[in-house]
Amino acid sequence: MSKIAIVGAGKTGRGFLGRLLKEADREMIFIEQDQKLVEALNEAGTYVVHFFGNERESLSVDHFRAYTWENVSFEDVELIFVSVGGQNLRNVGEHLAGYMDANRRRYIITCENASHPSVTLKSALGAGRQVHVSEATVFCTTVEGEGLDIYSENYPCLQFNADLLEGYEPGIEQLRPVEHFSDFLTRKLYTYNAASCIIAYLGWAKGYTNYGDAANDEEILALLDRNYQVTNKVLCQEFGYEKEDQEEFALLSKKKFCDRTIEDTVSRNARDPQRKLAAGERIMGPIRLLHKYGEDASVLERTAAAAILYQAPAEDPWTELQAGKSCEQILEEICGVSPEEELFSHIMKYVKEIKDDLLF
Repeated sequence: MSKIAIVGAGKTGRGFLGRLLKEADREMIFIEQDQKLVEALNEAGTYVVHFFGNERESLSVDHFRAYTWENVSFEDVELIFVSVGGQNLRNVGEHLAGYMDANRRRYIITCENASHPSVTLKSALGAGRQVHVSEATVFCTTVEGEGLDIYSENYPCLQFNADLLEGYEPGIEQLRPVEHFSDFLTRKLYTYNAASCIIAYLGWAKGYTNYGDAANDEEILALLDRNYQVTNKVLCQEFGYEKEDQEEFALLSKKKFCDRTIEDTVSRNARDPQRKLAAGERIMGPIRLLHKYGEDASVLERTAAAAILYQAPAEDPWTELQAGKSCEQILEEICGVSPEEELFSHIMKYVKEIKDDLLF
């Protein structure tokens, strides 16, 4: 059985991917540019993944070796995961290109929630190689612990784009191939990311700074559940998902957001409202879908209003944008809502309520 390579031995690389491969009893190698981290991993020979809230017993990860680019070999490797920041993908692709034999088929899965990471990596690899590059979306939250240890959410699997691997199946239960991956990303955006915005922006409107506190506020929780109910319904109608499957998907996101052992802030989740308010994005996209099927979009309409009013630090680009545009202009120009639409008046009503402190 061939080894599996993980490029990037950071939080996701060793805390999520390493943990999944350990659960699958697969031998792995890490490729890491940090020489000190490589030495520490090889000297220890093991590290521990602890789970938030002690939801399950901690897991020791072993049966690995770590290398830098200077001394790694891919001779016994067929499947490669790339877990680095989006800005580093091109550099990784250029390094990998030197190791990819033109006569041998390889499979790469990028594990970075960037825009089209597989395209960036494949471009850097260049032509003339039998390399199929796919991409995954990472739902699992991981944070650094003491030494090499990681604290992690107990997320069960990694979903990846099956279409880009042209029929290749890793044969590992924890790796889930997903067809029609662009629809799956929309599902994530309208379920996970939309729910995060509800908590962040309505939490800000209520004066919260701690994300866990906002997520467990009774009024916000009631609105969150109301939105899950209608969003689950329309996603099943639009994409044909099974009701139970979508409900489980949504519950995993709620469990993640409400877990107080995951330390997070409202400001981190509320940053870049100009991006999150864009037409088709995580707030306006599901609003439009809910309207398409005649469902109640009021929770997300409130969220849009709170996002329009969100106060970022003085030096933030959002603050400068707000200074030059009225709420009505933001709603029309950034959110893509025409003043003639009924939706325009709905959101502006909530804008007034937040300004008058009447939203809750």
